[in-house]
Amino acid sequence: MNVQDSSRRDFLKASASAATAFGLTSSVIPELSMAEDCTTTNEYPWIDAHSHIWTRDVKRYPLANGMTLDDLDPPSFTTEELLDVAHKNGVGKVVLIAHNQFYRWDNSYMIDAVKQHPHTFRIVGMVDNMAPHPDIAMKKLLAQKVTGFRITPGVYGRDKWLENPGMHAMWKMAAQTRQNMCCLINPEDLPTIDVWCEKYPETPVVIDHFARIGIDGKMRKSDLDHLCKLARHRYVTVKISAYYALGNKKPPHTELIPMIERLIDAFGVERLMWASDSPYQLVGENTYSDSIKLITERMKSLSADDREWLLRKTAERVFFFV
Repeated sequence: MNVQDSSRRDFLKASASAATAFGLTSSVIPELSMAEDCTTTNEYPWIDAHSHIWTRDVKRYPLANGMTLDDLDPPSFTTEELLDVAHKNGVGKVVLIAHNQFYRWDNSYMIDAVKQHPHTFRIVGMVDNMAPHPDIAMKKLLAQKVTGFRITPGVYGRDKWLENPGMHAMWKMAAQTRQNMCCLINPEDLPTIDVWCEKYPETPVVIDHFARIGIDGKMRKSDLDHLCKLARHRYVTVKISAYYALGNKKPPHTELIPMIERLIDAFGVERLMWASDSPYQLVGENTYSDSIKLITERMKSLSADDREWLLRKTAERVFFFV
């Protein structure tokens, strides 16, 4: 890879001092960096930076938005089902992602999963930025290991999803708590996110699923240029994920390799993280194994250290605060 070594060293130096620079003490982040026991870490070394879960127990965890059990697709993807497929592929930790369509602003199923497996999971939750004081809600959720928040125009529409007082308050709070603003966006939204990163340069931002570049089967240079432009903001990271939805949308996913290599040149492996986007990666021809094998086996240009960053270290730093 043609990553500039000096830039990577500068980024790693900045990351190493982030806890001091941003006041990440135990009074701000309560016991979020407890290490997994060595046996589990060695057996299941990797981190899946993006997976959803849901349950058919609608009495305890009611569905929102008028959804019923018939709307769950697949019909079930519980904590246990996720861990089963993850462990079979060497994944021991997972970042759970809010599912607004099923649960709206209710993060309780994920929070209960973390209570059962405190070392295994972290959460990207959702709060209603149109409600009073979403920033206060964010800080309270940090104690429940919610280390990021999904934001997307899919909830409110592109005309008002960002420019409102609640969203500004969230970005300001995130600069203090280091909770990530996780953007589920399309390529046309990238210039707007670039502007917001300029407004809030200390706020950590995660771009989900390559900003869905390639969802129509085409990885346009102009879209990738806009995504790579975000690399100049040092607290932006990108998930290289959701292979089932991009490019050819089926294994072996090798058509995505040039895009990943371009992102490595721009961001360095230290700001990219693999994720499955399960259970959607498990549908049809697609499998969890094929997703992770793109990184572990099919990208021949990667070094062992590169794979460590893409499959563990970046997500560990960004979401587990290690």
